[in-house]
Amino acid sequence: MRDATFHVAPGELVLLTGPSGSGKSVLLRMLFGAEALTSGHGVVNGRNLTRLDTATVAALRREIGLVFQDPRLIERLPVIENVALAAEVAGESRTKALARAEEMLDMFELRELAECLPCVLSAGDRQRVGLARALVNHPVLLIADEPTGNLDPDATEQIVAHLKRVHDDGTTVFIATHDESALTLLDCRTLMMCGGRVFEENDARLVSSL
Repeated sequence: MRDATFHVAPGELVLLTGPSGSGKSVLLRMLFGAEALTSGHGVVNGRNLTRLDTATVAALRREIGLVFQDPRLIERLPVIENVALAAEVAGESRTKALARAEEMLDMFELRELAECLPCVLSAGDRQRVGLARALVNHPVLLIADEPTGNLDPDATEQIVAHLKRVHDDGTTVFIATHDESALTLLDCRTLMMCGGRVFEENDARLVSSL
């Protein structure tokens, strides 16, 4: 990765696209402290990514909601416990965590699935649970890595609608995807990653780098 320079303003909705293997997932992992920067510098929500210790990484992740192509749900826990656990890990009491989880299930129209185990859920429902879990702590930034990658067109449209609503509610949203249907539905500022570099969509420099 080189010359990956970009800025996402508070409250903005931004897409990052590019071919598989271009470095999108690595870049996202750097943003939430799962992978170290080897050069340059980065700042996420006022935190310098080149000066992260264990405590700072934990604090940074409490400010960020993470959504992945595979929601990584805990299969032995029912839906409501999957969502509540994220709040408990962040320091909420059991009672508050469950109350927040219920709010999120209502928001994502999942209340009827609260006691279901993940194994009985459709791919779209699993991703909605992943979104609910990512937002249970009211993060200032939501990072999503291929959130519609495993979904059919109807589920993709549903997840995109939820992502738009999250953004409309004031959360900064940064999404990496090469899903053409999601790109069309979101229709917002788009960054292109190519050869480890980041460009604004339609930037003339992209052509010369191919």
